[in-house]
Amino acid sequence: MSVKVLHSGLLTTIQDIGRFGSQQYGVIVSGAMDSYSLRLANLLVGNMENEATLEITLFGTTLQFEEDTLIAITGGDFLATVDGVVAPLWRPVLIKKDSILKFNSAIRGSRAYVAFAGGINASEILGSKSTYLRAKIGGFEGRALQKGDVLLVGEGNYLSKKLVQQLTKNNFSWSINCNELINFNQHQVIRVLKGTEFHRFNKESQQIFWEEPYSLTVQSDRMGYRLEGPPISLSENFELLSEGVTFGTIQIPSNGQPIILMADRQTTGGYPKIGQVITADLSSLAQLQPTATIRFKEVTQEEAEKLLIKNEQLINKIKTAIHYKVFH
Repeated sequence: MSVKVLHSGLLTTIQDIGRFGSQQYGVIVSGAMDSYSLRLANLLVGNMENEATLEITLFGTTLQFEEDTLIAITGGDFLATVDGVVAPLWRPVLIKKDSILKFNSAIRGSRAYVAFAGGINASEILGSKSTYLRAKIGGFEGRALQKGDVLLVGEGNYLSKKLVQQLTKNNFSWSINCNELINFNQHQVIRVLKGTEFHRFNKESQQIFWEEPYSLTVQSDRMGYRLEGPPISLSENFELLSEGVTFGTIQIPSNGQPIILMADRQTTGGYPKIGQVITADLSSLAQLQPTATIRFKEVTQEEAEKLLIKNEQLINKIKTAIHYKVFH
């Protein structure tokens, strides 16, 4: 089966959970900005959670389906339509041959995900299909999708075929609720652990970090979110060797404006680290649009672990519920 790109949109790439195990060689993880939405999209069409999907940013992608195809759309709401009719989100959808799926501008969130039953037949490099744009590897020829590209889609499994049967009989009335996993509000409180250099910032800056809001600037992308707000200062200058960084690491460069490292982050960084966004809040962070505001809230390591476990348990419950709906 195949899907043709009629319009590429602002930035649409093929992403999965990420390229792990090669950071010691300088190869970044990449992967979905909002991994919860990607995982749930895959579950909704019967795929493994880490299968590659399309990640659509802010607006504009249009696809034409050359065969009947089972898909699911999750993440932000882009007022997507199928042949002019609003497409449902957070549930399986059967797209008929020659139909056109169009994504408009995001009215909620900033990234949408499209999973195809059977997955996308894309280049797998170092164990991942994720597109690493700067190195031009993975995904579709290592780049963002362009007009005229044709995506090849695999064959669905038994669960996918059962879903198609239900949809064909119009015996379908359910969707999943993501509200406990992802916050799409554009004014968010993001929970953070103290960074390894937190103590090196002066007391006033430490207080500012926890109490003052920061705005997401338009100079933000998959590599990092640049924030704007009250500047943060060190108690005294010091030399910091480059150290390992991860998704959600909050660095403070010389201008005092925080940078949050995102999915396409580098493997090491030399700026002082004031905080680390907890894993449970990364998907919510990924759905912020430029000009959104952020306040940071301190949590403990134990609290962060409990929140992550809670989210993973919820995803497992959703997975169980999907199987129950299909087979009962």
